[in-house]
Amino acid sequence: MATLLRKIGLIRLHRDTGDPKHHRGGGGGQQSASLRGKGGAKSGHKQAPPQPGGAGDASPGPGKGRRAAEPAPRDKAAPPAAGAAGAAGAAGAGGPRERAAGARAGPGPAAAAAAAAAAGGCPVPAARQQHCTQVRSRRLMKELQDIARLSDRFISVELVDESLFDWNVKLHQVDKDSVLWQDMKETNTEFILLNLTFPDNFPFSPPFMRVLSPRLENGYVLDGGAICMELLTPRGWSSAYTVEAVMRQFAASLVKGQGRICRKAGKSKKSFSRKEAEATFKSLVKTHEKYGWVTPPVSDG
Repeated sequence: MATLLRKIGLIRLHRDTGDPKHHRGGGGGQQSASLRGKGGAKSGHKQAPPQPGGAGDASPGPGKGRRAAEPAPRDKAAPPAAGAAGAAGAAGAGGPRERAAGARAGPGPAAAAAAAAAAGGCPVPAARQQHCTQVRSRRLMKELQDIARLSDRFISVELVDESLFDWNVKLHQVDKDSVLWQDMKETNTEFILLNLTFPDNFPFSPPFMRVLSPRLENGYVLDGGAICMELLTPRGWSSAYTVEAVMRQFAASLVKGQGRICRKAGKSKKSFSRKEAEATFKSLVKTHEKYGWVTPPVSDG
């Protein structure tokens, strides 16, 4: 009788595991589990308690149960792919729904970052140049207004070819106790004429300043009319300096350096050259950057 029951149980077990209808339903799994329980009790083998969830959760046998519990290879999650290529590969590896989902997800993070950098990068050079021009123009307009309001008529300004960025500045006064002032009186020189050109990034860089006339000697005025002043170099410049302040410093330097109007025959008629002034200024800047600048004591003004 026990042998007959075991045969019946094996037949039913084989029928349940082979028929897909029994996997979808819950009753067949429970009946086969009960038959296996009876067969196992007769044969003396212990059976694991059935898990809830229908026939898919029942374990028909040691080997078949493990294989049934493992997920199918196509159900495993694909590893994350980096960039647009990884996203496209992952979308193409799955079925139509997976590919459609990958297409809707868009490009990978690398492609998105590149697109964002291209869209939101630094401003174009033309925009930066326009901004610098506006800052320079506003500053120079204010400087012109402030100079026009000076009550002592210390300096006056004329634009070169109506350009706001190229000035001819007339220095009308120096220390009246200086020999330079006496030279100006004796030679009927009403002013010392200088030229100032303002770079694109003014007021954050200094203007280039040189003497045009008369021809001066000493007073920190060098070949071509270049001026030896640390204040006019990128190292010594500050955006807070105004044109008026620079001109007052220059007037003090002329007196401090014992500047004189050149009266030598032949040499006094020679005009200053811009090209020579620029070359001289670059040379003196390199020299002072190497050996340093000498700062006069406060008592000397």
